[in-house]
Amino acid sequence: MKYKIMLAALMLLGSSAFNSAVFAETPAEKGLRIANEADASDAGFADFTANMVMTLKNRAGKTSRRNIRIKTLEGKNDGDKSLSLFDEPADVKGTAMLTFSHGLKADDQWLYLPALKRVKRINSRNKSGPFMGSEFAFEDISSQEVEKYKYKFIREEACGEGNKWKCNVIERVPAYKYSGYTKQVAWIDTKEYRPTKIMFYDRKNALLKTLIQTGYKQYASKHWRPAMMNMQNHQSGKSTLLQYTNYKFKTGLSQRDFNKKSLAR
Repeated sequence: MKYKIMLAALMLLGSSAFNSAVFAETPAEKGLRIANEADASDAGFADFTANMVMTLKNRAGKTSRRNIRIKTLEGKNDGDKSLSLFDEPADVKGTAMLTFSHGLKADDQWLYLPALKRVKRINSRNKSGPFMGSEFAFEDISSQEVEKYKYKFIREEACGEGNKWKCNVIERVPAYKYSGYTKQVAWIDTKEYRPTKIMFYDRKNALLKTLIQTGYKQYASKHWRPAMMNMQNHQSGKSTLLQYTNYKFKTGLSQRDFNKKSLAR
C-alpha cells in the first residue's frame, strides 16, 4: 500500500519527477558515466605530436630542465601508444620511452638508455616508480583507459583557473594490479570534460601528490589539451612542471612509428 501511495504522489508531480526517481543513478553509476563521456569527448584525434619542457624542482627549490618530443597514436580497441624522445640536456639526450597502454592488462613500456645502448623493459610491478626522476610515475604517463578504474561521483563544485568552470568531482580506484595508489580524486569540468586537478593517495591512503592542469586550448575544433601540468609531491616537497607547445594533430603517424625495435634510432 505504501508503494502505491508513493507512486501516485510521483505521478501527480509529473513524469520528470517520476523518471528521476525510478532511474536515479548511484554514485558509482554516475562516476562511470562521467568517465565514459570524458573518454568519448576526445575520441577521434587519430594522433598528435608536441614539444615539452620538463622542469624538476627539489625541496630546496633547485631546478633542472629537460626538452622532450612527444608522439601519441590513438588506440583502436585498446589503449593509446606514446613515444617520449629526450633531446636535452646532454646526459639524457637520446633516451626514449615507448608505452603501449591497455585496460586491465598491464601496460607495455620500454626505455631506451643510450649510455647502455640497450632497450630496457619496465617491469609491470614497478609502474609506481618515478619516470626519469620526475614526480610522474610510469603509470601516470600511460593513457587512462576507463576500465582501469572503479568510479564514484562525489559532488559538483566550481573549479579551474579562477573557479570559472563547474566540475564533477569523482573518485577513481585502480582496478589493475600493482598500482602505487589506493585512489585518485579528479576534478573534471562538466562542459568540455577537461581534467583540472587530480589528487593521488598512496598505498597507506595518505595524500601523496596533486596534479594541476592549466592553460587549456582547443585543437582541431574538438580536442582540448593543457599548456601546463604541475605535479606537486606533498611528502617529498619536490615538484615537476610540464610545459607543452606546438601541438599538432593528425600528422600521419602509424603503427610503424611506435616499434620497440626501432627505439634506438
